[in-house]
Amino acid sequence: MMTQSITRRQIGNEAEPLVVIDGFASDPDALRTAAAEAVFVSAGQHYPGIRAALPDTYLRDQLPLVARALGREFGPCRRIRVVDAQFSIVTMAPDALDIRQRLPHVDAYGRDRIALIHYLSPTNRDGTAFFRHRDTGFETIDETRAPVFFERLGSEIAAAPPQGYIADDTALFERTALVDAAYNRALLYRSYVLHSGAIADDAVLWSDPAVGRLTITAFLAIE
Repeated sequence: MMTQSITRRQIGNEAEPLVVIDGFASDPDALRTAAAEAVFVSAGQHYPGIRAALPDTYLRDQLPLVARALGREFGPCRRIRVVDAQFSIVTMAPDALDIRQRLPHVDAYGRDRIALIHYLSPTNRDGTAFFRHRDTGFETIDETRAPVFFERLGSEIAAAPPQGYIADDTALFERTALVDAAYNRALLYRSYVLHSGAIADDAVLWSDPAVGRLTITAFLAIE
């Protein structure tokens, strides 16, 4: 039986909740086997890599633990609705990224939307970083902040386009937290927190799930 531990912390000046769960799935090796047999395709949109469908049982098995791990820090929750969930592997070379992939991002604006990342590589340690926009001080982007944030960010990147993946402090963003990947570790945080995959400059971005940066990424709504 896999030993589980749940660590709760608050990050940045805005003290957003971040939950780290080690030993997240009871059989991570079975998930790796499923990924090896899955058909991966280009993720499209903003994700710099490929994605594939999950086993049907994954969310059924994991949602009770997610509900327990969320606790009270994320607000009242009567049920969790799955918006999207897939195997994911980052494969895009740093010099092939478009401008949106070179910056911290948010996945949704509402406080009721939760992101889940489940790391499934035994060797890759490239985790997830969280950021503060220096000019505005924003660490989260909601519908009210979005117009100001994107207007200022557009001016900044026009003057000095960023290069490669962002994993640490830059002229435009200050890193507020970093969680390294570890086998069978999962993160939960609000989708409107500025974040990015912390991909090392020298990372070898294999598309093979046996050796690549294999994760499960899911987006949930708490209702």
